[in-house]
Amino acid sequence: MQERPPTQSYMLRALIGFVALFAALMLLLQSLNGDPPERAGDDTQSAAGARTQPPNSQRFTPTPDPVRLLPTLRSQPTQVVVQPGDTLGRIAGRYGVTVQQIVAANQITDPNLLSVGQVLVIPAPTPGSPAPAFKIIPDSELVYGPASIDFDLPGFIERNAGYLAFYREQVDQVSLNGAQILQRIAQDYSVNPRLLLAILQRQSGWLTNPAPDEASRDYPMGLPDPARRGLYRQLAWAANNLNYGFYQWRANNVAVWLLADGSLAPVDPTINAGTAAVQHLFAQLYGRPAWESAVGEQGLAATFDNLFGYPFDLAIEPLLPPGLAQPAMQLPFEKGQVWAYTGGPHAAWGSGTPWAALDFAPPGDALGCIQSDHWVTAVADGLVVRSENGVVIQDLDGDGFEQSGWVVLYLHIESRERVQAGVYLRAGERIGHPSCEGGVSTGTHVHLARRYNGEWIPAHSAALPFVVDGWVASSSGSEYNGYLERAGQRLTAYAGRREDNAVAR
Repeated sequence: MQERPPTQSYMLRALIGFVALFAALMLLLQSLNGDPPERAGDDTQSAAGARTQPPNSQRFTPTPDPVRLLPTLRSQPTQVVVQPGDTLGRIAGRYGVTVQQIVAANQITDPNLLSVGQVLVIPAPTPGSPAPAFKIIPDSELVYGPASIDFDLPGFIERNAGYLAFYREQVDQVSLNGAQILQRIAQDYSVNPRLLLAILQRQSGWLTNPAPDEASRDYPMGLPDPARRGLYRQLAWAANNLNYGFYQWRANNVAVWLLADGSLAPVDPTINAGTAAVQHLFAQLYGRPAWESAVGEQGLAATFDNLFGYPFDLAIEPLLPPGLAQPAMQLPFEKGQVWAYTGGPHAAWGSGTPWAALDFAPPGDALGCIQSDHWVTAVADGLVVRSENGVVIQDLDGDGFEQSGWVVLYLHIESRERVQAGVYLRAGERIGHPSCEGGVSTGTHVHLARRYNGEWIPAHSAALPFVVDGWVASSSGSEYNGYLERAGQRLTAYAGRREDNAVAR
């Protein structure tokens, strides 16, 4: 055997030593950065096929948001006057008490019967231990925004081959599959479909389990309400409550979560709006121990991580960049006409969204859901990206995605002569006829709302007020009531027609 020259042996040993030193330095850097080193055999596979952290490994959450000054909890009883649309449940949630506490304080015999103008005594809340500070998802994983553009929802459902992949349901007399139902809820409520899938998977396993138990087939989100049986209604309820938590936190209206067992959990002031959304949703379903499990590290966060990876790696933020301004918009009807300003700032979709919408009704003395030949027109230049079920969505930046930039929702647009998706409209060009189609309506009108990067923008926002033809929207403090003001003139929203709500172009 030929002996290796000493110089080659020396060089080989030097190379091996250098590689070992480099590996040691990389491990040291990982340790200093807070990243646990990878170990052979520790990798797990998600349902999507992506590598995730090992089970029970430490999760590193982002630095908490700046501490915010939360509303002060009441220490004394207060009184509230019942408004149209109020229920004991809504009032209880608004004031951080239980329905049972209101019933007892007011000696109510039938909690389903309330009268507008009725005065209720609301007892002071009795908070328990603080809610967790653990951040579950970034804000961009809550909204149907830029982070959802590249997500293949039908393909993801099909690849996981669970019950959801084979599910069908009648929605508004149309048979929809599971992906179509998820997509419709995501678009209408503007909630990220990844988040809806993660919650569905945690609650019932529908994504990966082809044979879930009977109870979860009726109530896959875990809400055993006969009025909300089936995937569509369960998802709509969940999306609405996610929005409520998100936007109430955005508006700094939340100090405590009211849990399903009647206990109160003071909100940690360092969480973000996306986390607040998830904490509120699970508060509707669980008492304290189960709720803490759902919103903790091994709850929904672990399910999401297993399906899609670490949620904060997917973040596209901030959703609303500094200096954002509304583009020029005009009134949604043709020149020379006088319409009625029938709805001040009110919920954009469902009851959980902020008061992002304004309502306008066409000329005429007839009331109710009558057919109108008047035209709703585009408030700005933009591409129509969706036109269905009484809804028209116009994308103002023209990139073809309703998840990014400014978009406008026109609701209650009649199917007759409605503009088709793919048409680029200039401001003032025709959208369709106002009607009662889509959503819930008692009279023919158009419902107008704005989103930016998937986030609903309150119509009475101090930073981004809804401005149409120079008219600036404001709220009187109760839903549907408010004003349009321009050059010293004020119009008052009113569900009918009178001189002080007539607005002309």
